[in-house]
Amino acid sequence: MSTDLVTLERRIDARPETVFSFFTDQNKWLSWMGQDGEFSFRPGGTYRTTVTGQNIAEGHFVEIDPPKRLVFTWGWLDSDLGVPPGSTTVEITLEPDAEGTLLRLVHRDLPSPQARTAHKDGWIHYTDRLATLAEGGNPGPDTWM
Repeated sequence: MSTDLVTLERRIDARPETVFSFFTDQNKWLSWMGQDGEFSFRPGGTYRTTVTGQNIAEGHFVEIDPPKRLVFTWGWLDSDLGVPPGSTTVEITLEPDAEGTLLRLVHRDLPSPQARTAHKDGWIHYTDRLATLAEGGNPGPDTWM
């Protein structure tokens, strides 16, 4: 097993189509992760989003297969964060699970243990927010970092 990745699973009490929409609609994406951003939701399309404060993520979409799979590159505009724009890959898979969805997230090519820890903590925080919204709740203001 590769050691340069982060994996997590999260069960969400919403259909895969509902969960998937939070990855392919700009307003929905920004409701769970980001203050502002520009997205071109198509294979090869780019995105740039201010996640929190001055932390800007950039990358491009590699694969979009509704409502099952989404792959995009990821990185930070700020070189001090050690993960340049588009240098890593995030793979999201959604599987029907009883009345809900099992979300699996794999973030590959993270360059250091510190980057893996930071991104794992971040993805846990943001998938919690996503789940709350997809289940019809309100996660409140984003208090990350």
